[in-house]
Amino acid sequence: MLATSRGISLILAMAISALVAAFLSLMDDATTLLILVAAGLAFSAAYLLINITLEFLVFREIGNIYSMLEKIQKKDLSEIPIKSSKSSISPLRKINSVINSYALARQKEIDALQKNAEFRREFIADISHELKTPIFATQGYIHTLLDGAMDDKQVRMKFLKRAAKSLDSLDNLVQDLLTLNQMESGVIKFVFTDFDLKDVIEEVIEELEHKASKRKVHIDFKYDPERSYLTHADRQKIYRVCQNLIFNAVKYNHDEGQVKVTLKASKSNIQVDIKDDGQGIPPEDLKRIFERFYRVEKSRNKKEGGTGLGLAIVKHILEGHKSKISVSSTVGKGSIFSFSLPLVKPVVLESKEVVQKS
Repeated sequence: MLATSRGISLILAMAISALVAAFLSLMDDATTLLILVAAGLAFSAAYLLINITLEFLVFREIGNIYSMLEKIQKKDLSEIPIKSSKSSISPLRKINSVINSYALARQKEIDALQKNAEFRREFIADISHELKTPIFATQGYIHTLLDGAMDDKQVRMKFLKRAAKSLDSLDNLVQDLLTLNQMESGVIKFVFTDFDLKDVIEEVIEELEHKASKRKVHIDFKYDPERSYLTHADRQKIYRVCQNLIFNAVKYNHDEGQVKVTLKASKSNIQVDIKDDGQGIPPEDLKRIFERFYRVEKSRNKKEGGTGLGLAIVKHILEGHKSKISVSSTVGKGSIFSFSLPLVKPVVLESKEVVQKS
């Protein structure tokens, strides 16, 4: 490239020098020495200016473009610099900057498509596995009955109950998938009303007390009886959030463990903390527990039941309330799941009537 720019500069400089010498030779008072000096100066100046112009404004930028195109061809965009948007006297540098930006944008799109494709493959594999388990179990019980076990009344009732349980699990899975899909697509609308969050949590605890008592797990609910816990949200969906989180705290706790549910009201928010003293969640799993079908321990989770979609639904419900679910966990000591909702402050009128203010 240097040889090319120097060669072009040399040819053009010689041409300019010859033109200067020819022009001066037409003058009557021009001496041979003057013509030679002028031609030499013209050659030197023209050579330097043309060589610098070609090298720094043309050939070097063309070389950068070729180098960048080779990296794009090899899909190595990690070292492609993001050019500054500052003005440049070289139009080729602007072209190079535009190509760089375009290549980086296209690579981001490709990375996103590859990530979505990988997620799709994982999702298809997961849902196939989840559907296969209850279907195969039901098939086994039904075919066993058809092969002659139906004549035994005791066996028939036992297998029919197990088949019904498998079908119920399948129905729960399908319903959760439909709910999650409708939330993501915006089909399900949220119905916001004012309600007491404390009452909702008490209802959930009352519902789960029987399951907790089987493993002697104690659910402790702490709140300030002097404070108001009115919030503006979708009561049914927040009930499902509390139900899922408290149920998980009971399910993944150890026998005779404790679950602590705490309500804390600030000036504008109500924070809900659900803490268990179970085995905890490893750090590498914390970022993925809200993904569909993700299981920290597949064998234990499968044994305990569940569709693997509960936390994903919790995440989407809270996002619909412009809130987020957070989790902190220590292996061997337990986990804490937290979320917050807006606080509705009661306003006391002069007539002593209490109204709710959003």
